[in-house]
This record gives sequence, structure tokens and C-alpha cells, in this order.
Amino acid sequence: MEQTKNQSFQTVVHALLDESNPFPAVYLHRFSDISSRDLRTVSEIWPQVSLTRRQALMEDLEDLADVDTLLSFKDFSQFALQDADPRVRMYAIRLLWEEDDKSLIPALLDLMQDDPDVQVRATAANALGYFVYLGEVEEIPEESLHAIEDELLAISRSSENSLLRRRALESLGYSSRPEVLPLIEAAYNQEDTDWQASALFAMGRSADRRWQKHVLEALDHPDSAVRMEAARAAGELELTKARPALLDAAQEEEDDDVRFAAIWSLSQIGGRGVRTVLERLLEESEEDEEADLIEDALENLTFTEDTQFFDMFDFDLEGNPKPENPDEETDE
Repeated sequence: MEQTKNQSFQTVVHALLDESNPFPAVYLHRFSDISSRDLRTVSEIWPQVSLTRRQALMEDLEDLADVDTLLSFKDFSQFALQDADPRVRMYAIRLLWEEDDKSLIPALLDLMQDDPDVQVRATAANALGYFVYLGEVEEIPEESLHAIEDELLAISRSSENSLLRRRALESLGYSSRPEVLPLIEAAYNQEDTDWQASALFAMGRSADRRWQKHVLEALDHPDSAVRMEAARAAGELELTKARPALLDAAQEEEDDDVRFAAIWSLSQIGGRGVRTVLERLLEESEEDEEADLIEDALENLTFTEDTQFFDMFDFDLEGNPKPENPDEETDE
């Protein structure tokens, strides 16, 4: 049986080296949970694979991972982190974004600090945000969390490339460290819209409604990227006061990215008028991508509404109703 599997993988290798034909998509799943033997085989022929083919393979694997979340390309991606091409390394990092293996942390920190390509460094800083989140929910050791936070803080305060510093700030959005708050505030107050967008991204990750005023005012910002991040942050923070602006954006916003962000955030907030508007938008939709998004939003809205229903019966340990969210609006 082992010999048969190995022979079968040889067909994958031959296809990888065959530059006269496209690499068959049916073989992509063979890189998920790849065996150590097959990985050694790939590593031996990898230098013979053209750069174009290597890049295309990594891109296809990322697309496949987005569609099928049960696949794991961790072992192959760790191997690809050593590739000479920065684009291949970036794809490899992105394939690791949903992996919660703390053994990945040292490699990601090294890439963020020392990789010769700033785009790779920024991608690694972005990937480390997931581990900050895992640390906040106590899924990784506290010392690992602090090590990541310290390096992200050092970069965000440095004179490094702006993209790298912004990605570090975005990852710190999950952090409860008090040093993060003034960094987000300072970024938001910059005149540079890229920094404002990154600040709003971090606010959305913070689960901290202290940012409500900034998020609400940014929903009407002249820059579409800032409006998009404000819309996303409003949903992540479940700001009911953002509902009217988001309803307007879902129906009237000309920028698709902003409109889609508003639709999804409405599904996270829920409340009066949201289901009616989303159902009407679904009926009027002429694009498959938009229809799929709205259907997913309606499904998420059902979950939100169910959660809100049970929250009505939320009591403290002494049997008293828990205090209402001061930001919450009534829908009566």
C-alpha cells in the first residue's frame, strides 16, 4: 500500500515538472496533510520547478484553502517559507494564517524581523495577529503572547517601513496591553488615510467600544478604504448606533467593498429593518458574488438574532438582569 501511495505521488511530481501543461487542479489536495516522505520528494525536485509554476501552485493552494477549510497545508507551507522567491514565501505565510500551532511563532517572528523583502515581513506581522488573538483567549502560553506583543510593539514604534508598521498595529488590535491604545489613537489622528484605515482595523479587533465615536464619524469619510474599515469595525464592535449609516451604505454606497462590508456588519448588529433590507437586496441582486454574500449575511443575521433573543434572559449570579449595553439602541 505504501509503495502504491508513493507511485501515485510520483504522478503529482511529474505533473509539477511538466511545464508544457497546466498543473492539474485535481492534484492540489495532495499537498494537504502531506506525508514526510512525499514532502521529501517535493523538496528534492523543488529547485527544478520554475518560478512561475511555484508561484501559481501556491496561489492555487490558497484559493483551495479558502474554499475547503478542512484542508491543512501547514507542513508544505513551512517548507515553502524557505523558498528564494518572496512571493512564494508570502503565499506560504498566508496559508498558515488559520493554523494555531504555537511552534510556528518563532518562524513568523524571524520572517517579520529579518526577511529581506518588506512585503514578506508585513505579511508575517499580519499572520502574528492570529496568535495575539489566541493569546488573549488563553489558547497559547502567556509568555508566547508577550513575546509576540513585544516585537510587534517594537516595530510599530520604530522608523521601519510604513506598511510593516501598519500591519504590526493591526495585529496589536487584538491585544489588551495598555500601550496599544495610544498607538491606535495616534494612527487614527494622522492625515494619512492608510494609517486611519489601519487604526480602524485595529479598533474592530479590540472588542472595545471606547472607539465608537471614531468609528461612527469615519463611516462618512471621503476615502472609500477608510469607510470600508469603519463599516467593518462597526460590525465587529456591534455598534447599534451605526445601523442607520450602514443601512444607507448597504443600499446606496457606490463602492462595492464598502457596500459589502456594510451588509456583513448589519448581519452582526441586527435590529430593526436589517432583515427587510437584506432580503430586498437579495431579490434585486444581479451578481452571483453579491447574492452569495447577502445569503451568508442573512444566515449570520439569524445567528445574531438568536443570540440577542437569549441575551434577553441573561442574569447575573444573584438572579438580577445584567445591565444593558450603554451603546445599545432600542428598536421599538
